Amino acid sequence: MTQAISVEGLAKTYNGTVKAVDGVSFAVDAGEAYGFLGPNGAGKTTTVSMLTALLAPTAGHAIVDGIDVFADPASIKRRIGLVFQESTSDSDLTGRENLQLAAALFGVPRREVAGRIDNLLEKLQIADAADRLTKTYSGGMRRRLELAVGIIHSPRVLFLDEPTLGLDPQGRAGFWRYVQELRKEHGMTVFVTTHYLDEADGICDRIAIIDHGHIVATGSPSELKDRLGGDVVTVRPALADQALAAQAALAHVPGVVSVTPQDGLLRVKCPRGEELVPRLVEACDKAGIGLAGVSLKRPSLDEVFLEFTGREFREDEGMTATDRAVRIGQVQQAWGRSRR
Repeated sequence: MTQAISVEGLAKTYNGTVKAVDGVSFAVDAGEAYGFLGPNGAGKTTTVSMLTALLAPTAGHAIVDGIDVFADPASIKRRIGLVFQESTSDSDLTGRENLQLAAALFGVPRREVAGRIDNLLEKLQIADAADRLTKTYSGGMRRRLELAVGIIHSPRVLFLDEPTLGLDPQGRAGFWRYVQELRKEHGMTVFVTTHYLDEADGICDRIAIIDHGHIVATGSPSELKDRLGGDVVTVRPALADQALAAQAALAHVPGVVSVTPQDGLLRVKCPRGEELVPRLVEACDKAGIGLAGVSLKRPSLDEVFLEFTGREFREDEGMTATDRAVRIGQVQQAWGRSRR
């Protein structure tokens, strides 16, 4: 199968010391929806910035839609579609004017512009608001407009950087419905980062999890869940100093695959959680260990993420060293442009 994206040894170091991305390699097939997930500061935004020619790498190679990203960044910017996390539409222009501007910037043939705009406005259900200023649009309408702007030039590869952040569940579902239709109609390749694991689970053919600049797991959502080894039973001892004893007691219960401490809890992997819960409670009772709670989780991407990174996906970690380095770099670039 043809590869839409091919990455070898991609790396980015800030200020000579902060390794935001540390030699990642992966490939995305044409027409595939590929999810790129990671906690704050893991390197996903830096990776996307390099793949879209917005940031030069320290090392490595990347081919997107048959073009060497770093040898010909101008061509890449013309060929790909990109929808940012932040709103990029001009509030003082109408929806139609935003699309006309994008068409001109991407070099869409003039004879095709009106037809493409009308088609996208209708398809994304914003035709009725096409001639209103975008400052009057709802959040969902604005995201649909930005998707239209990102695909006005019919790109074969579309990058989506947390495009539904801040939308309500209905708005998120609607946005992804349009993306899925685009994939079916045009065979478009979609590379997406998202903070909503249910989105990644339902949309992505394959997923890569990146942490500390390294890809720690890849596979389809079902493959990644299968690697967990079954259900996960979370056991909370009533007393923190009994955690070690509880771990030993639980590990000897027949059917337990593993017991892992996690922030005062014990995560018990087992093939059939419902059947095992009573035996786990009984084992702790016999060992004289009181329990504050027991819960069962079926395999999910939340559990996959926790398994491979040791962190909850939505954990608020604050600004990382990488974040600070990126921010400093942006300020330095802006200062350099202002002096020219």
